[in-house]
Amino acid sequence: MKSLFDSIFLGSFKLKNRIVLAPMTRGRAGSERIPNELMADYYFQRASAGLLITEATVVSEQGIGWIDSPGIYTSKMVKGWQKVTQKVNPTGTPIFLQLWHCGRASHSDFHNGNAPVSASAVRLEGDGIHTPFGKKAYETPRALTVDEIKATIADYRKASVNAKEAGFSGVEVHAANGYLINQFLDSKTNLRKDQYGGSLENKFRFLKEVLDATLEVWSPEQVGVRISPNGIFNDMGSIDFRETFLYVAEELNKLNLGYLHIMDGLAFGFHEKGDPMTLSEFRKIYKGIIMGNCGYTKESALERIVSKDADLAAFGRPYITNPDLPERLKNDWPLNPFEDMSLWYSPGPEGYTDYTAY
Repeated sequence: MKSLFDSIFLGSFKLKNRIVLAPMTRGRAGSERIPNELMADYYFQRASAGLLITEATVVSEQGIGWIDSPGIYTSKMVKGWQKVTQKVNPTGTPIFLQLWHCGRASHSDFHNGNAPVSASAVRLEGDGIHTPFGKKAYETPRALTVDEIKATIADYRKASVNAKEAGFSGVEVHAANGYLINQFLDSKTNLRKDQYGGSLENKFRFLKEVLDATLEVWSPEQVGVRISPNGIFNDMGSIDFRETFLYVAEELNKLNLGYLHIMDGLAFGFHEKGDPMTLSEFRKIYKGIIMGNCGYTKESALERIVSKDADLAAFGRPYITNPDLPERLKNDWPLNPFEDMSLWYSPGPEGYTDYTAY
């Protein structure tokens, strides 16, 4: 019987187990968004995973929407990330950089007074966003022009080049959780009438062109994509979600990517829109490596592996307070709780690198 602790090949990478550090924004890069030694320690502490995926990392200034999140669009950012990879790579654990653009999940405070951008001018309905000048209401975004879309795709390509220079093993394109690419995929936020809106093919076009640009830099096995088919986080969710994401999976299957990372289940940020999509639906269509993620316990993750609905299981919150999570799961050691979120996004080591191994 397959186990979470069996090795598996991800392309040419032999992963020591099937446990993945999920990408989680932690806000430790400072106002200049340059990765640092503290972040290097954080990822190094968690390198007993089979695969590490970094926190979401913006591909451009236009992509910013979170306080003190890192970037990958300047030479200083590249050098900062090199501190991380130089510490992690000797462990033998591959580390992928997650490429991010917040789109409408941002605010003019991040952009010198200019409106955030999206597929269409559809405002995010929510309780507000934390900006450098305090918590404020979301704003109506500006729809990107076709020329601006092409420029954004070029930003992803440059970010991919920078990620390779920074020493990463690969990249994950963030197409989930209500951020820019998801805003193009979802009919709730994409009201366009041009080649980037309307049909499933057109709504998928932006993600496809981002991947085409990324694959000019990286081999397919070194590229993953993250999607959230059942997600309502950042005010997402359309009635045609099943049709949309089955189409996305069919198209991604043609690209022979390293993996498809699927937000699975009905945990935080999800709800039951009639009949939620399951990993088994995607397994029928997507023939490559599937990574499941969302609120897993050891038992629920193992269930996905044994059933072959997933090949890898990503863990988020438990990995914040348990840097040695794979060892704890393997030996049935107790987990540190993660109820206290007050220090998750604060600067400094407290609530970040000060959790001890069992």
